[in-house]
Amino acid sequence: MKKVVCFVLSVILAFCFCGTVLAQPLNLSAKAAILINAETGEVLFEKSGNMRLSMASTTKIMTSLILAEQKNLSKTITVTEQMVRVEGSSMGLTPGDKVSFEALLYGMLLASGNDAANTVAYALGGSINGFANIMNNKAKQLGMHNTNFVTPSGLDDDAHYTTAYDMAVLTAEALKNKAFAMACSTKIQKVYLCDGEKQLTLTNHNKLLGTYEGLIGVKTGFTKKSGRCLVTAAERNGVRLVAVTLCAPNDWNDHKMLLDYGFEVTKIFEECAYSLPDSLPVVGGDCDRVRISSSEISYAVSEENASKFSYKVLLPDFLYSGVKAGQKIGCINYYYDNKLFKSTDIVCLADVYHSKAKMPFKKQFTEKFSLLLRLII
Repeated sequence: MKKVVCFVLSVILAFCFCGTVLAQPLNLSAKAAILINAETGEVLFEKSGNMRLSMASTTKIMTSLILAEQKNLSKTITVTEQMVRVEGSSMGLTPGDKVSFEALLYGMLLASGNDAANTVAYALGGSINGFANIMNNKAKQLGMHNTNFVTPSGLDDDAHYTTAYDMAVLTAEALKNKAFAMACSTKIQKVYLCDGEKQLTLTNHNKLLGTYEGLIGVKTGFTKKSGRCLVTAAERNGVRLVAVTLCAPNDWNDHKMLLDYGFEVTKIFEECAYSLPDSLPVVGGDCDRVRISSSEISYAVSEENASKFSYKVLLPDFLYSGVKAGQKIGCINYYYDNKLFKSTDIVCLADVYHSKAKMPFKKQFTEKFSLLLRLII
C-alpha cells in the first residue's frame, strides 16, 4: 500500500561551499598513506593506498575492536604463562594475574601490550591461530579485501599484512564503538589486577593526543620490518577524519599535514535541498491530514566530490488511522558514491485516532464545545 517517493540529489553542490582544495600534493615521508572522511568513507588523499605492507602494532586496532564488542568488559580472566610468552612491548602482565577485558583494552591501545593482545587471543579464540581466524572473518565483513592477520599483536610475519585503505576502513568502524573510542583517546589510565591488589599505570604512546586540536586517537606501531606505522583520527565541528601512514619515518609530521589538509578541504553541508510535504492524508481517521516532520542533518563533503552525494526520501502516499505522535512513518537515506552512510526518520507530529466515534471522551467534548462556540458567535 505504500509507494516509495524518491528524490535524488543530482546537482553539484560545489556552489554551496567556500574555500578551495590545496593545489599542491602533500609531501609525505610515508611509503603508503590515506586520509578519509570517517562518516562517509570519502577518500580525501591517497598515496599507494592499496599497497600491501606490514602494519606492526596498529594490528591491535582489530584485536581491540573484537574485544570491545564483547558484551561484558568487566569479565575477569586469569593470565597463564602461555598468554604472556611473547616478545616486544608489554602492559606488565604476569602469570596468575586476574585481569578484566576492559583493562586489556587499555593495555593494548595505550601501552601497546603484546601480552595483552596475546591474552585476548587465547581468551576469545582459544589460540593465536583461532583468534587470527576471527580477525580475518571480521576483516571480510568490513570489506578489508587486502588484509590478512596472523598475529593479534602485529609481530612480523610474511603473511601478516594490510593496506592504508583497509586500516582506515577498520578504524572508522572501530570508532563507532564507545568503549574503543574512549580507550584510544585516553592519555593515562590506571588499571587494577587481582581484585584490586595490583595496580598498573598505562601511558598512551600517541604524542599527538593533547597537542593536535581535536585528536581522538588511535594507535602507533613499529617493527624493524614495518617501520613506523600510525593511525590517527581527529574531529572538529562535526567533521571526523581518519589518517593512516605505513612505513613513515616522519609520521607525526605526516599526520599533522594530512589532518590539516582534510579539515581545510572538507566543508559542512546543511541538508535543506529535499522538499517534504507538511502533512499526509489520513484514511479512516478522526482527521483528514496529519503533520509530519524530519530532523535536519549535516554532513561533511569536499568540493571535489560533492556531486557523489545523493539522498532518497522513502514515504507513503497516505497513512491509516491509529498512528501516534513521534511514530516513524518513513525515512530519508543519504548516500556517498551510492553507499548509504546516514539515515534520518520521518515522524508524525500528532496522534490519529480511528474515528470520531472512538475518540477519547475529552477530545470529543473539546471538538463539540468548539463547534458550539462557533455557532453561537
